[in-house]
Amino acid sequence: MADGTTKPVVLVVACALIDVEGRLLLTKRPEGKALTGLWEFPGGKVEPGETPEHAIIRELEEELGITMSVAGLTPLTFASYPYTEFHLLMPVFGCRRWQGTVVPREGQAVAWVGPNALSGYAMPPADEPLKETLPRLLKLWREER
Repeated sequence: MADGTTKPVVLVVACALIDVEGRLLLTKRPEGKALTGLWEFPGGKVEPGETPEHAIIRELEEELGITMSVAGLTPLTFASYPYTEFHLLMPVFGCRRWQGTVVPREGQAVAWVGPNALSGYAMPPADEPLKETLPRLLKLWREER
């Protein structure tokens, strides 16, 4: 960093799950977690030795009870944000195909939201830019299919 300080970089992954109606799944951070009450895209930390793809597959199975394959993931964008104690780096994948029904397993609320309605949801600072980026990317992604 320009001022000579360093922060640990924390690698997390997120997924924009897209249903047949083109809506995105958001999860609300439950009580007792940092940033309680804010909405986010499901995901979590990448464990040592784990690829981002395998991390998102593991996290979504743990958090929501769904399974997917690496082939079903599409890299969409990333977020990079300097929190006070660490710098967050977050690859964001898109996924339209998974097995199972979304069932919140960690006490979190869930909402299926149209891409243009994201602005109505309070999100962590790292996720805020995704409110504008994802609708544009998803529109391009639909046009390519």
